[in-house]
Amino acid sequence: MKPTFDHIFMNLATDLAKRSHCVKAQVGAVLAKDTRIISIGYNGPPAGTHNCDEEFPEHGCPRDSKGSCSLALHAEENAILYAVKNGANLEGATLYTTLSPCLPCARLIFSAGIKQVFYDKSYAEYKGLTSDEGVDFLNRFGVSAIKAV
Repeated sequence: MKPTFDHIFMNLATDLAKRSHCVKAQVGAVLAKDTRIISIGYNGPPAGTHNCDEEFPEHGCPRDSKGSCSLALHAEENAILYAVKNGANLEGATLYTTLSPCLPCARLIFSAGIKQVFYDKSYAEYKGLTSDEGVDFLNRFGVSAIKAV
């Protein structure tokens, strides 16, 4: 049986996560539209700055006031920024990501016109939060955000 494009794109996001230099978590993302890949991304510092696993191998990048990496972009941000930088139209696109979007990423996803998000694992569970705020935000404002099966 042929794999679905949803399955293929989620597998690609999982493979991309392995490219991350983050010491704390590896996350991958794929942006697709009409069965075509628009952009890919994984979490890490902006290109040309440093690699966390090389510069901060024991504990990762310095933490911000909320305990998150102070230097890295999230996988979704990297995929969206690269697409926009190259003039891609994201209206109606689908995002596949290995970790459900945090709230700031959800706002970016919504604003970019992405209409559907498939995710593998829960950001809330990873961060010890009571709910997936990003998923709740997206679903509230008309972006279908669902756990991949």
